[in-house]
Amino acid sequence: MFEENAVCKMLGLKYPIFQGGMAWLGTAELASAVSEAGGLGIIGAGHMPPDVLRAEIQKVKKATKKPFGVNIMLMSPFVKEVMQLMLDERVPVVTTGAGNPGEYIPSLKEIGTKVIPVVASVALAKRLVRTGVDAIIAEGMESGGHIGELTTMALVPQVVDAVDVPVIAAGGIGDSRGICAAFALGAQAVQMGTRFVMSEECIAHENYKNLVLKARDRSTVITGRTTGHPARVLQNKLTRIYLEKEAAGASAEELEKLGLGTLRMAAREGDVEMGSVMIGQISGMMNDIKPVRVILEDLVNGVSAVAENARKNFR
Repeated sequence: MFEENAVCKMLGLKYPIFQGGMAWLGTAELASAVSEAGGLGIIGAGHMPPDVLRAEIQKVKKATKKPFGVNIMLMSPFVKEVMQLMLDERVPVVTTGAGNPGEYIPSLKEIGTKVIPVVASVALAKRLVRTGVDAIIAEGMESGGHIGELTTMALVPQVVDAVDVPVIAAGGIGDSRGICAAFALGAQAVQMGTRFVMSEECIAHENYKNLVLKARDRSTVITGRTTGHPARVLQNKLTRIYLEKEAAGASAEELEKLGLGTLRMAAREGDVEMGSVMIGQISGMMNDIKPVRVILEDLVNGVSAVAENARKNFR
C-alpha cells in the first residue's frame, strides 16, 4: 500500500501521513516516534531560539534514521538563524507557515531539502508554487491553532485544481475516514495534529490531554477574529475572558498581551483554565491515548474498509 504514492516516493515515507508541526507539542519525542513508525514527524519550531531547536533536531537524528521535518513560522524573530540551521543540519523537510519562504528556497533545495508551505487559500498556494516549493499543505479552518477562513472540504479540491505539485490535506482529519475523504478530494497525503497530541509520546501535560478527552463536537471556539490572527482553542476561562474583551472592542495589542505565553502554560505547565489549549475541531472524536505506532497502524489498516464501504454505496 502507498508504494506509488507521490508524496511517499518524494520523501521516502512508508505512509503518506504528516504529524502537524505544533509549537510546544511537536517536540523531538513526538516527531521521532512518528518518523520511526513510517509517517513524517515534524518538530514545531515556533519561536524556539536556534540553539534550542538544534538540540531538538539532534535528538530526532539520534532516535531515528527516517526522514523528518521542521515547521518554521516565518514571523519568528529567529527565522534567518533558523533557516541557516536547516542548512547546517541538512534537515530533510521544511514546512512553513505565516509567510512566504521564497527567499530561502534556492539554498534549501541546493542541499536537497524539500520545502512544503502551509496555505489557507488558493491564491497563496499558486504564488508559492511559482517560487519552487515541492508540495503544498492545504489546511482548513477545522484545525487547531491559527487558522484561515475556508474549510478543508472547500479548500483542498480548489488547491488541487490550481497547482501542479502534490497537495497534503490538513484540518479536521483524525481517522481512516478522514484520510479517504482527503484522497477523494485529490490530496496525496494528510497532515494530522490533534490525533498525534493524543499519543503517549506527545509531551503535552496530562491536564491538556484530559481536557481534550472530555471535548465534544462544539467544545472549540475561535478567538482573535478581530486581530487578523484567529485561532481555534478549547473553551475555558481564558477564552471566556478573551471573547468578552474582543466583543467589547479591545485593541489587538490588549488581546495579544492577554494571550502571550498561554500555549506554554497549558501545554507544558498544565494550566488549562488560563492557558491556551489549541486543538482541532475533531477533538470530540478523541477518546483514547495510544502509542504513535498503534495510531498509525490503526489509521492505515482502516483505509481499505472505509474505501470498500464507500464503493458499496455506489452500487
